[in-house]
Amino acid sequence: MRAVISVSDKTGVVDFAQALASLGIEVFSTGGTKRALETAGVKVASVTELTGFPEILDGRVKTLHPAVHGGILARRDNPKHLAQLAEHGIGTIDIVAVNLYPFAQTVAKPSATLEDALENIDIGGPTLIRAAAKNFPGVVVIVDPEDYTPVLEEFSTQGYVSVETRRELATKAFQHTASYDTSIAMYLRGGESSFPPTLTLPLQKVQDLRYGENPHQQAAFYAIGSKAPGSLAAAVQLNGKELSFNNILDLDAAWACVQDYASTAVAVVKHGNPCGLAIGEDLIETYQRAHAGDPVSAYGGVVGLNRVVDAATATEIFQTFYEDIIAPGYTEEALVILRRKKNLRILAVELPENASRTRSTLSLMDFKQVRGGLLLQTPDVFDDDEPNLQVVTERKPSLNELADLVFAWRAVKHVKSNAIVLAKDRALVGVGAGQMSRVDSVEIAVRKAGPRATGSILASDAFFPKPDGIEVAAEARVTAIIQPGGSIRDEEIIREANKHRIAMIFTGRRHFRH
Repeated sequence: MRAVISVSDKTGVVDFAQALASLGIEVFSTGGTKRALETAGVKVASVTELTGFPEILDGRVKTLHPAVHGGILARRDNPKHLAQLAEHGIGTIDIVAVNLYPFAQTVAKPSATLEDALENIDIGGPTLIRAAAKNFPGVVVIVDPEDYTPVLEEFSTQGYVSVETRRELATKAFQHTASYDTSIAMYLRGGESSFPPTLTLPLQKVQDLRYGENPHQQAAFYAIGSKAPGSLAAAVQLNGKELSFNNILDLDAAWACVQDYASTAVAVVKHGNPCGLAIGEDLIETYQRAHAGDPVSAYGGVVGLNRVVDAATATEIFQTFYEDIIAPGYTEEALVILRRKKNLRILAVELPENASRTRSTLSLMDFKQVRGGLLLQTPDVFDDDEPNLQVVTERKPSLNELADLVFAWRAVKHVKSNAIVLAKDRALVGVGAGQMSRVDSVEIAVRKAGPRATGSILASDAFFPKPDGIEVAAEARVTAIIQPGGSIRDEEIIREANKHRIAMIFTGRRHFRH
């Protein structure tokens, strides 16, 4: 028996090749893999000895030869195929262990050039993999180092690898090359907001989850391509129970909230909505104001912070029962405090330098599933194209009101529609989310705020269809409102605001979140 081994990820490859050699299997290899095996003392021959032809074009052409692919693709149950191999002096190749150039990792680097990308497009590797997978009844194909051990176990115990295992490995191999090609297409497409006629997603499993939205549902978490820096897919869990489907959703919501602010920001999220959110200078004080937004709803929620958590803040967070916490990092003292709660899930996400908040790469696109398909859209982000704010009422907002209005306008896009938030001193004091009627959301936000509604400002994710929402806000003594405008009753809405001396700003842009 003969094996061809050529891997970019060399994890476990020396032991694997040594084990094959000990079973009497001839090992052939190329380039860096061959050098690694020789250095470790593994008996290995060059693929050139199979082909009788040297590597050319700086290694671009090594394995693309009939002596290799004939040995892989010949059907072992077809006498004509075997006769042709014998006629041309070609032996069968029974094992192909290949994984590919690190294309996704290469292009993820900020310094990567087009030349770097093109040189990391593997040609020979996918061809070997696909050939071996096509002929899996006669060839074992391995693309994942995790599969070395089970393959060796079958060889050792029964002298061959079962057809069931070969089929599983072939399935994995075709998925491997499909994901690889998808990553290349994503890069070459270039248009970050383009919607091509056909689209494949290079999904890589991050982990299995405890369960789905409900305990009787199974679930897993997948990253799109390589784990995007700064995304939840790149998070490291430092403590706590296994994550479930809902944990991931709430953690992502909390992380998205705080990433929308350059200032120190803390969000408390419950069931996908921020029930508390504040920005400031001091982390512990900002957390306290975020928690105060709705301390009842905060119980069992998720905390997101965009600064490294210190001991003082950790001590304050420790006072409330939370399911999860996510931040760029934690001091050692903070981790000691938080880990006293064994079940508290603590996640750290390292923020990349100069990370753009407005990128709309595929990994950051917004996907929503419908029966039979996917909806795909660019993310709702704040960027340089954000429209100018237009004061439409007789009274203009004060500087303090304006600061609160801008804060709340960023906050309201994280609340499910119909969305209303009340804010004061750059902190949420009331939230109304997910109601079928906008005035109902206003009433809920006012009720949540209680006495704090007095002197607060209001942000609405979409226009007011009627003046009733303005009336409720006026009764609660809200002083200013920010909303997109665009209703056929805008003039009526403005008159109602003027009647109560409420300052109102139109943004010209809505922030629905269904």
